[in-house]
Amino acid sequence: MKAAPFGYVKPASVADAISLKQQHGDGARFLAGGQSLLPAMNTRIAQPNLLIDLNGIEELEGIDEGSSAIRIGALTRTQTIGESEIVARCAPLLTQCVEHISHPAIRTLGTFGGSIAQADPAAEWPAACLALDATMIAVGPSGERTIDAESFFLGHYTTALAEDELLVQVVIPTQRDDIRTVALEMTRRRGDFAIVGVLAQAKPGRDGTLEEPRLAFFGIADRPIRLAAVERHLETGGRDGVAPATSVLEQDCTFAGDLYHTPATKKHLTGVLLARAVDQLLEP
Repeated sequence: MKAAPFGYVKPASVADAISLKQQHGDGARFLAGGQSLLPAMNTRIAQPNLLIDLNGIEELEGIDEGSSAIRIGALTRTQTIGESEIVARCAPLLTQCVEHISHPAIRTLGTFGGSIAQADPAAEWPAACLALDATMIAVGPSGERTIDAESFFLGHYTTALAEDELLVQVVIPTQRDDIRTVALEMTRRRGDFAIVGVLAQAKPGRDGTLEEPRLAFFGIADRPIRLAAVERHLETGGRDGVAPATSVLEQDCTFAGDLYHTPATKKHLTGVLLARAVDQLLEP
């Protein structure tokens, strides 16, 4: 199939892009990497009247290091993040995620902000934002606002962004040197979306516990999931906390199946990944 007829415009700035979206309303869509939008248009799942091409707007690109956080522009490509020395040093979980994301051609075109705004529950970048306590910076006609990751993802392909807002930047706290990170997922084939996945960070304790654990699960529900009760069991019990943490996860999370995997399958696989993540975080 081919896309339905549409208009195309390439603004020179974020302000111009916001103005165009405000003028054309629901019929206009922002175009970043296009790795989700263009296939949806070609199958006519999405039929925008106008594409607002963000590519070339410099204020949306780049990775900057501050005193306590890094800032990643929404238009920054996944491959750029994977190759960034700043990211590897300040937010290594993101670097670990990149090897799981699709294939080189997709990583070269796909954007950080595009994936986050798409909010696919099986994608790595939304879960990474949740695990790393990221803050989203959005701009709309009323100006700029910040949205924490816990509040940003609302459900399947649904975020807290208003219809006329654009995600412009993501702020991620700099990781301390004593924190370890793990990115694990199961797929049918390498590069596929995750059947289940877990992104974890913690400081290994001397007594086999995990200090300050943060775990985000993806591919199992309508959005990335982080449960404080799961983290409390791991913080007090380490490996001994895996069983009660898994029980909490099974009870408190509504697992969603897909075309190939039942909720029961995903529930089992998530427990397997949780145990593996803890083992790796506690490795000598």
